[in-house]
Amino acid sequence: MVTTITMPQLGETVTEGTVERWLKKPGDAVEKYEAFVEVSTDKVNSEVPAPVTGIIRELLVQEGQTVATGTPIAVIDHEAAVGQSASAPPSTLSEMAHSANAEPVPGFNIPQSAPKPAAANGRSETAPPVHASSEVSLRGASPAVRRLAREHRVDVAAIKGSGANGRVTADDVLAAAKSGTIAAPTATASAAKGPSTYANPIPGTTIPLNSARRIIAERMVESKHNAPHAWSMVEVDVTNVWKWRAKEKDRFEQETGYKLTLLPFFMRAVVESLAAFPLMNAKFTAEGIHVNKDVNVGIAIGLATNLVVPVIRNADKLSIRGLAIAAGDLIDRARKNKLTADDVQGGTFTVNNNGANGSYASAPIINAGQAGIVTMETVVKKPVVTADDAIAIRHMMNSCLSLDHRVVDGYVASGFLADLKKRLEGMTASGSI
Repeated sequence: MVTTITMPQLGETVTEGTVERWLKKPGDAVEKYEAFVEVSTDKVNSEVPAPVTGIIRELLVQEGQTVATGTPIAVIDHEAAVGQSASAPPSTLSEMAHSANAEPVPGFNIPQSAPKPAAANGRSETAPPVHASSEVSLRGASPAVRRLAREHRVDVAAIKGSGANGRVTADDVLAAAKSGTIAAPTATASAAKGPSTYANPIPGTTIPLNSARRIIAERMVESKHNAPHAWSMVEVDVTNVWKWRAKEKDRFEQETGYKLTLLPFFMRAVVESLAAFPLMNAKFTAEGIHVNKDVNVGIAIGLATNLVVPVIRNADKLSIRGLAIAAGDLIDRARKNKLTADDVQGGTFTVNNNGANGSYASAPIINAGQAGIVTMETVVKKPVVTADDAIAIRHMMNSCLSLDHRVVDGYVASGFLADLKKRLEGMTASGSI
């Protein structure tokens, strides 16, 4: 029996995916639930598990090729797993497609008369079967692992992988970084080893658009084109929050393993302000302005090659501690490229911590389907005139709001920002986080 594997739909709004790397080559055995291909979308990179145990017979899509969900990408012979050598010559796709024994697998198979793969850009591209090199199988490392290695200045090529078929894993990179024995090559050496990429730009060259970067560009243009953006900013005295966080951060990290930043304090104030101004938690539709029942807050996270916005669902029901743990988990998994499609779905409002990179003020683009995105900018100590006309050194932070003017006007937006400022400035230490 044979199974034709199709490009999975990694999320309800995802319509295409890119084969980033084949983890198996024709003739390789694969176990059920074992990852055999890495697929990327504009939202996440995911290793796709095999739905059956068998032998890889054909790879129908080349690495780097983008195809629509449901397009056939590989063929697995799951009778060949018993009594057949992995080196046996693969059958042709046409022979397999018309086999009386062809067995459908829910969620992976397509009709046996399915069309040949076509590029997502509409051009007809019939790609010949490709064969992954033995180097990929034995020395492979996913894009996420390579990014992690760059962050920790570790040379992937010098690491002995502990993953399947000798693949280098994130744990291998972190262990090497901790030992401090494997240094990353210099920028010049890295540039000489491969083409210019978004993570390793080489001056004077053109970086090809990968699927994620292309779709991000399209979505940003679409958001700016469809939603008339307006912008506003307030300055917030976060001195009390700063002191509260400083008092609790060491104990919190020891108890949870996550660093305590200003983000969960800010998010708690945001969800309370959304309750006071529910139109900020709405979206524009052809039928009217839909006010969301749930408060699902997305966290914009910038990575070396991508931007992801994982979502904390029902954020209004979480305490500062709960928000800190939920945000810490999402940020950690985002940096390790372990987010799932479900993690980035369903956001109703977005928070962006631009201040982590020293930004003083910004005008972010609204996430499509939402009414606004609010930022935390960098915290600066400066002299401030207090209510009693004294001058004091305070921790001050700007908070910027981009809004969809189809959904809310300045009155509501300004009210939301003023309420957010009041709540942040009114936060004081009230027990342990």
